[in-house]
Amino acid sequence: MAIVMAILLKCFIIEAYKIPTGSMQPTLVGDEASGVKDRILVDKLSYAFSDPKRWEVAVFRYPLNHAQNFVKRIVGVGPEEFRIDNGDLWHRASAEEDWMPLRRPRAVQTETWKRLDVDAPQESSWRIVDGRGWELDGRNLKVRGAGRASFRNEHTSIMDKYFDGYPEELIPLMPSKRVQHNAVGDLRIDGCVTALPGTTGVAFELREGRRRYRFLVPGPAADDGARPRIEVSRDGEWLGLPREDSIEGAPTLAEADASWKLPANESVAFGVQNLDDLLSLELDGEVVASLEIDAARDQASAAYIEASGEGADFDDLMVRRDIYYTSGPNWRVTIPDGHYFMLGDNTQNSSDSSEWQLIRIRVPSDGAESADGTEPATRILRGSQNGDENPRLVGIGDPDGARLCFVDEFGEKRWYRVDETERLGPVAAPFVARNLIQGRALAVFWPIKPWQDIYRLKWIH
Repeated sequence: MAIVMAILLKCFIIEAYKIPTGSMQPTLVGDEASGVKDRILVDKLSYAFSDPKRWEVAVFRYPLNHAQNFVKRIVGVGPEEFRIDNGDLWHRASAEEDWMPLRRPRAVQTETWKRLDVDAPQESSWRIVDGRGWELDGRNLKVRGAGRASFRNEHTSIMDKYFDGYPEELIPLMPSKRVQHNAVGDLRIDGCVTALPGTTGVAFELREGRRRYRFLVPGPAADDGARPRIEVSRDGEWLGLPREDSIEGAPTLAEADASWKLPANESVAFGVQNLDDLLSLELDGEVVASLEIDAARDQASAAYIEASGEGADFDDLMVRRDIYYTSGPNWRVTIPDGHYFMLGDNTQNSSDSSEWQLIRIRVPSDGAESADGTEPATRILRGSQNGDENPRLVGIGDPDGARLCFVDEFGEKRWYRVDETERLGPVAAPFVARNLIQGRALAVFWPIKPWQDIYRLKWIH
C-alpha cells in the first residue's frame, strides 16, 4: 500500500526535481562546479484541472527530446503574436493590433530583479560626484548639503553581467564567468531616506541612452503644496535626443494626486524604477506617480542620487536591473492555440524557446514499400542536435561500415547505415504543446548548508 501511495503521489500530485543549471537564476540556482543545486517541489495536480498561466514556472518535457525534463518560465500563451525586442517582451492578439509590453505581476518582478552590488560587498558601489559634506559607508550615504552621487562609474553603462542577482554566498563557489553583452536600461533604485528639517528635496535620476528620467520628492523645507513627481527630458531641454529616441508629443510629467513632503527625521522607504517603458515612484510601498514612455532604442544607462538643502541619510541603497532577454534583432513568432513559449530568467545561460531547432535525417521506413511497390519508402526523423553526440557515428573502420546513431524527439536511439541516411536542414521548434507540461514549480526546499551560509528555502513566484 505504501509503494502504491508513493507512486500515485509522484505521478499525479507532487514530485521533487533537481535544478542542474543556472538557466533560471536568480529564481532557481543550479551549478555543477559549486555543487549547489536547488531541489524544488512541483505541483502536478493543478494542471489536471486548469491550463498553465503566463509567468508561472513550469516543468515540461523538452520538445526536442521528450525523455528530458526542462524548467522554464511561461512567457507566451497561444494564440498570440510574441516578440523579443531590445531585451523586452511584447505581444499582441493579431497583426491588426498594436504591440503591448508584457509586464510581470509584482510578485514575479520582485523575484526576478537582479541586484547589482554583489560584485563588491565590502565597499560602496556609489561614487560622490559633487558634495563636500557627503560620506559613503557601503550601501549607506550620509548627505550634508547639496550634492550628487552616481552608481559605479557614471560614464560606463550598466551591463547584463552573468552574476547579477546571484546570492552573495554562492558567487565565491562559482567559476569565473565574464559574459556581458548588452546595456540594460530597465533599472530600479530603492532604500530608505531620512530627511533633515532643512532639506528642500531629494531626487533620483535614471538615464537611458540620451534620455533622463528624474524622480523628485519634496523635503520638509519644500514649499507648501509641493508634490512628488516624475519628469522626462525633452529635446534640447536637458539633453538633445536622437531622432529614434524622440519623445516629442509624449507626456513628460506625472505628479502625485495630493501634496506630500518627506517628514523631518523620519525614515521613509522609497523605490524608483524604469521598467518595460513605465516609470514609477514609490513611497512607503505605495506607487504615488507613474508615467508611460515610448520604447528607447539606446539603453546605455546610469543612476544618480541628488539632494538640496540641509541634507538627508540614505540607508540600504540598492540598484537592481531587469532581465535582458537575448535574441536576434526584433525576434518574433506566432504562437498557436494550445502551445506555450518558454524562457529562462537567466537568458545568458538558458536554452530557450527562441533557440530550439529540430535536426532532421531521412531514413528507410522499416522495410515498407513506396506507393507503387517498387522502391523502399523513406521517412524523416527529428531530434535535438547535441554537438557530436547526436547524431553520432559509431563503428568507424568496421568491415560492415560505419553506422549512424540518432536520438529522435521521443528520446529513442536508432541505428542506420551511413549510406542509407540523408541529412536535411533543421526546422524551428519553439513551442511547448499543452500535453508536454508536467506541473508548476511551487517551492525550493533544499539545499540547506549552514556551514556555507546557504539556506535555499522559498516559495517560487
